Amino acid sequence: MKRIICCLIVVFSAIQVFSQSLEITDYALQKVDLRQVRLTDNFWLPKIQQIQKVTIPFALQKCEENGRFENFLTAEKVIKGGTGKVLGKMPFDDTDPYKIIEGASLTLVSSPDKEIESLLDKYITIIARGQEPDGYLTTWRTINPAEAPATWVGKCKQRWDNLEMSHELYNSGHLFEAAATHYYATGKKNLLNIALKNANLLVKVFGAPDNYDIPGHEIVETGLIKLYLITGNRDYFSLAKKFIDLRGTSEHRKPRGEYWQDAKPILEQSEVAGHAVRAVYFYAGITDVAAITGDEKYKTTIKNLWHNMVHQKMYVTGGIGAKHDGEAFGKNYELPNLSAYNETCAAIGGVMWADRMFRTFGDADYYNVLERMLYNGVLPGISLDGKAFFYPNPLESDGVYKFNQGNLTRAGWFDCPCCPTNLIRFLPSIPALIYDTDKEGIYVNLFASNKANLRFNNEDVNIIQNTQYPYGANVQLSINPVKKTTFALKIRVPDWASDKTVSQLYIYQKPVSKGVTLYVNSKKQNYPIQYGYIVINKKWKKGDRVEVRFPFEVRNVSSNLLVAENRGKTAVQCGPLVYCMERIDNQETFDKAFAPSGFEVRYNANKLGGINEIIAKDQAQHIWNFIPYFAWSNRGAGKMKVWVKNK
Repeated sequence: MKRIICCLIVVFSAIQVFSQSLEITDYALQKVDLRQVRLTDNFWLPKIQQIQKVTIPFALQKCEENGRFENFLTAEKVIKGGTGKVLGKMPFDDTDPYKIIEGASLTLVSSPDKEIESLLDKYITIIARGQEPDGYLTTWRTINPAEAPATWVGKCKQRWDNLEMSHELYNSGHLFEAAATHYYATGKKNLLNIALKNANLLVKVFGAPDNYDIPGHEIVETGLIKLYLITGNRDYFSLAKKFIDLRGTSEHRKPRGEYWQDAKPILEQSEVAGHAVRAVYFYAGITDVAAITGDEKYKTTIKNLWHNMVHQKMYVTGGIGAKHDGEAFGKNYELPNLSAYNETCAAIGGVMWADRMFRTFGDADYYNVLERMLYNGVLPGISLDGKAFFYPNPLESDGVYKFNQGNLTRAGWFDCPCCPTNLIRFLPSIPALIYDTDKEGIYVNLFASNKANLRFNNEDVNIIQNTQYPYGANVQLSINPVKKTTFALKIRVPDWASDKTVSQLYIYQKPVSKGVTLYVNSKKQNYPIQYGYIVINKKWKKGDRVEVRFPFEVRNVSSNLLVAENRGKTAVQCGPLVYCMERIDNQETFDKAFAPSGFEVRYNANKLGGINEIIAKDQAQHIWNFIPYFAWSNRGAGKMKVWVKNK
């Protein structure tokens, strides 16, 4: 969809070196309004409800205990001429309240709660009190600019002194993201007004033609673009693009290096590198710019970066960022298991990037990666009770190496709680990932029981989806347009239901025993597949029914031989879930060579909150027990592995 923004002919003095008249192209595929999708399933809905009822109150309590909100009040005191002390240990501590507010706002869409809404208003009022008159908002620097909470930030005599480490613009980015979401979810402008005041300051300072500095930790780019989409203020988009275009350049500044994705200009980058969270936030911003401008050079760049990540640097779980050192991507095919980093935040950022890639290019493989990341890269980050968290997500544990910030299992909190608060802000957004639309029809991208009221071609189309996914693979769709409407219904065929794999790093050892079957109004149908989607193009009427039966089989997975650690090993997958072995279930077979003669998939309602477990036997009747990887380490610390030796 294209739209001409009339104000584009205006050259804004603050950023005129990067402004020009452009035809703006929207994303090729449009997200469905979160408010139009109501989950009814037994998998994701309880987890989102738990975020609202358990994790958010727990996180707010931690923020109160650790002075997150008190810092805003102390900043107000200093602004008025007083003094005070910074509480907390990180320069980005302000972002924890922002992310909690963002997630809590999203939960209000599906589960309205006046008490939570009132609580958010209280905290937003506190945040406003810490904002300086010109819009500046980073509490540690307002309170005591000479002493950053973390020694690695260094001395900051004035604002923006050390952007590579100060996180001032990172703080702004999360503020913008939270404000956009809060406004979207509640219609209130109290947090949005704080964000716009700060954004206007950034435009004034960094939009100046002689200012060539850029953020250290990316996310302000996507935040600015969200404010642009709300307000139509071209300044915000242009500043985001300026930040992206300056990264890696050397004409007016000294590049910071690979860790910051700042070794070469973006259009020359083809390998994902450096700090993984920074990277995927950055690539998501580039994808926004590619979609909004329609610039083919940006599109080529993000395709190259995506290809490198998925085919050379992604774990079978969808985890990204192999190295503890720098929380960074490793070299191509450098994918250790025991020491894998795979930060939860990186997987969340990966999902956000994958969603943007799909909406730009429309291929199902982007959602195949997204689904893998969602179930196996993001979800392990939170315990089944909603109150303990993984920062890294290794694919093996020896029960000795304290991989999780000094812990052997999930921790209740961290000095740097970016992952817990990121889970809070992300998980309630899952209903918005289920459906998308384009000019041809409606896409079914994720499978979860829900009731949706969608708009297509200015007509209302009600859809009811029923499925036991991810513990079952049949999906029923009831299509109920208000009046007869012609459109294409496009249903994603997951890679695990076919003989293709989403990454060149991994291959299913055997083909599926049967194909995907489709029924329309109880009649079996042949169907075309386009870009990974079953396409049903017809005139729909109330009561039309579609059923898709995906082959739900245990798949053994082999790794590319270039991944040295996985040679002679196999991984196990069933449906979208990657499985693992824990020593607690496999006292006799944990270290044996795995040579299964058969598998049994068995739902166990009394284990780990209710899971499909996989029982495998060999010719000698040795038994292996596999559980979904996301559920590991919920019974205490111990040994675990995803890749099992088979030789």
